[in-house]
Amino acid sequence: MTDLANVAVSAMSQKPASPRRRVSLGSPIAWIGLAVLILSWIAAVNLLNIPSYILPKPEAVVRALWSGLAVSPASPLGYYLPLWSTLSNAAVGCAIGVGLGLVIGSLMAEVEAIERLVMPYAFALQSLPKVAIAPLIVIWFGFGDGSKIAISALLSFFPVLINSFTGLRAVEPERIDLMRSLSASRLETYRIVKLPNAAPFIFAGLDMAVVYALLGAIVAEFLGAQRGMGVVITQAQAVSDVAGVFAALIILGVLGIVLHGIVRWCEAKVVHWGANRKK
Repeated sequence: MTDLANVAVSAMSQKPASPRRRVSLGSPIAWIGLAVLILSWIAAVNLLNIPSYILPKPEAVVRALWSGLAVSPASPLGYYLPLWSTLSNAAVGCAIGVGLGLVIGSLMAEVEAIERLVMPYAFALQSLPKVAIAPLIVIWFGFGDGSKIAISALLSFFPVLINSFTGLRAVEPERIDLMRSLSASRLETYRIVKLPNAAPFIFAGLDMAVVYALLGAIVAEFLGAQRGMGVVITQAQAVSDVAGVFAALIILGVLGIVLHGIVRWCEAKVVHWGANRKK
């Protein structure tokens, strides 16, 4: 029956494809934009005589980057150990937030009573300023990895919750009726029809969640931590090392782009049936 349902669902869902356009970092537009940004930066510093403690020269930022990268990965003077601390805690928190968001979002989509119970509190939690909640989390979980993981999980939870709920509720009623006519169980309907339909929505939420998780870990490090990129930025600010701050921000920006690319690559591998289904 399951194989028949797969065939029937695939046959019913033949629609014109409408793929999303994606701008690759290797595209000429991206490199032209980067070149314009760097040239504008150089011109602003040299022509407007901006002090280095406000906007450092690009070469000073490059030197700061090189001083933190051209060292042993085990050196406490480099960026590798702080970056690993931030990234590992963000990854654990993101996994927890994404898992809870997917499970609770699925339960909300399947059981109306759970939706009515959870949805108001989820929106109330999301409306609270995270900067105000973060100090409480640090008090509850301490200055170690626990607070970083907790804030990362909190920030990555809501995007996946809402996107999974929306995707699961967006299934055409005809597909549900077809599965019922085939005597499919609720779990089979979820696995064969609803989850594949919600996969693009879930990956859209995951795309935001990975970046929010990284942001959450850094916020926790700002409030108090022994290691991490947030600590690196705080230490550089304390000695007015603006070039070092820019170098750390560039690393975090590149890391965000890499995480975004990984999610998009996974989406292309996992949701390949979506394009086939719309052809």
